[in-house]
Amino acid sequence: MTTCTPTRMTFILGCTFAVLAAFSQSMDSDFTFTLPPGRKECFFQTMKKDASLEIEYQVLDGAGLDVDFYIASPTGHVLFNDYRKSDGVHTVETEDGDYMFCFDNTFSSVSEKVIFFELILDNMDTDEDPDDWKEYVHGTDMLDMKLEDIMDTINNVKARLSKSVHIQTVLRAFEARDRNLQESNFDRVNFWSITNLLVMVIVSAVQVYLVRSLFEDKRKICT
Repeated sequence: MTTCTPTRMTFILGCTFAVLAAFSQSMDSDFTFTLPPGRKECFFQTMKKDASLEIEYQVLDGAGLDVDFYIASPTGHVLFNDYRKSDGVHTVETEDGDYMFCFDNTFSSVSEKVIFFELILDNMDTDEDPDDWKEYVHGTDMLDMKLEDIMDTINNVKARLSKSVHIQTVLRAFEARDRNLQESNFDRVNFWSITNLLVMVIVSAVQVYLVRSLFEDKRKICT
């Protein structure tokens, strides 16, 4: 049976707070939606001062694979403006307020667009001191490993995991766009193949009719 000493218990408590602090400083989310022709869709994200907002978008499906995009600050100032692009990445150092980002498909009157975007929010927990967990830890001189080393390791692992998730999400979006493009090309090839086949059949029938008509004797024979 294992006995937990006060020093070991405070160490475990400190590690728990360290893990919570390390994993609460960044938030990721992604969304896929359909933008009808002639429409504009806007989204809002509340941000804090000295935080970071990164947005990456891709047009997965639709004629031209393009869309208009812009980001506006809480004061209404346009920070970034993309015109008819298929993808883009933008990073904003934020202040307090609601940031607006819009996808515009008003230039198209026929084709709808399937759009994927991902938001990465950093340094959102500015009201909390990341070193607050240290006040819960006492008597750690007897431990072989320092809590600072554990924090560095956790932050390292967390950063690499976040990057891996981000890369996998982007690759999935690229794969979805490529698959939609291939399916569209497949349908187009099938359509034109059938059209060419029908034209060839009609031309062959007309040629046979014309050749037979050349050898037909239309004179009447009186007996």
